[in-house]
Amino acid sequence: MDASGGDKGIDLAGRCALVTGASRGLGRHIAALLAEHGARLALHCRAAEHEARRLAEQLPGGGHTVLAADLADPDEAAALPGRAVRALGGLDILVNNAGIYERMPAVGEDTALWRHLWERTLAVNLTAPALICEAAVAYLAERRGYIVNVSSRGAFRGEPEAPAYGASKSGLNALGQSLAIALAPRGIKVVTVAPAWVETDMTRHYLAGPEGEKIRAQFPGGQVVDPQDLAWTVLLAVSGRADALTGSVIDVNSASYLR
Repeated sequence: MDASGGDKGIDLAGRCALVTGASRGLGRHIAALLAEHGARLALHCRAAEHEARRLAEQLPGGGHTVLAADLADPDEAAALPGRAVRALGGLDILVNNAGIYERMPAVGEDTALWRHLWERTLAVNLTAPALICEAAVAYLAERRGYIVNVSSRGAFRGEPEAPAYGASKSGLNALGQSLAIALAPRGIKVVTVAPAWVETDMTRHYLAGPEGEKIRAQFPGGQVVDPQDLAWTVLLAVSGRADALTGSVIDVNSASYLR
């Protein structure tokens, strides 16, 4: 608020942000909102470069770039922050949004497949964000920057059909809280957001299918989370207006799971 009581709005002009998994889904909404408020974006994707480049062309402002990388490969994950800095000239904001959800066989039914899905999920959802954070610290410290990790309510309530997903997101919560303490002396703020089902292009077919009614029944208001609500939560976390949020895990789940 200025002296007259008016809100000047959130201005990210001159800020540089790396968003993983930005070609679609939540990442697309987060990237678009950051750009609308002035940030220049490095949009990470695994294989959907066409969609990511189309988004980069549509975003307001200029100087956006697309970075393709397979986050299951630890070397590719660790290289992302450096690539973003070379493309953008610096790094102020890191949003670890990319993740995978894969249903697993029941324990003991198919050990080889269970192990494969466990290892891949942990690699993408937990190891990759950790390596990206570690590689980004030096750049973020120069600008007293921000890290936002996108977790899930599954970290708290469990995921019986996808235990690797629940475990990876629980680990991501702990990673963020640990880093918030460790990086505070360097001026870096770390926030975790934990959404429930969010209506995006990635989830719409589930919501429109036979599971849709059961999914919506988890929400007292009958509606899953609006992706813009999640994007605005991320924007607030990196805005400089709420730095005391560092270390928090913020539930964005429309009262579908309370703890």
